[in-house]
Amino acid sequence: MSEPAVELVWPAREYLPGYVAALERGWSPNNLRPEAGFEELAQIRANPARFLEGLVDREAKGSPVALPDGTIVPRLPGYRRWIWDGELCGSISLRWQRGSNALPAYCLGHIGYGVVPWKSGRGVATQALRLMLDEARTEGLAYVEITTSPDNLASQRVIGANGGVLLEAFVKMPELGGTPELRFRIDL
Repeated sequence: MSEPAVELVWPAREYLPGYVAALERGWSPNNLRPEAGFEELAQIRANPARFLEGLVDREAKGSPVALPDGTIVPRLPGYRRWIWDGELCGSISLRWQRGSNALPAYCLGHIGYGVVPWKSGRGVATQALRLMLDEARTEGLAYVEITTSPDNLASQRVIGANGGVLLEAFVKMPELGGTPELRFRIDL
């Protein structure tokens, strides 16, 4: 079975109904904060244009970020793209720190992604990550780091299929849940 062709689209009004439908089905683009999906629905209902604008913040001008424990940390430059195959498949984001490949301890990786459950197992995440790696290169990154839980074998396969090499097993800081995690690096 061949993989369906996916593309990364900039969040826009034309794609918003599909995104809202996924959120309404209980999907969250944030695997650390499942409630983020419901929070995003509220933001979209309050001001769709502001919500869409907030997903692209290359200058880190947006509000600080709340970690799962409520700790507030500075926002990093970054943006989110939506994974699209004719309908919404999920979301993938890129974040970085200007002038460095290093990330602050509260940021687990340069790239985060999530695929809606009804599209999983179809190679969508593998293709989306491959596309996002091209974008990371254009931002001047020499490599990206991506983390996943030790039991998330699907994500480990996605990272490996894109050249990821395991750097370490570690325990996330308490503000991020204090659970085991694996850190991979993909050289660009």
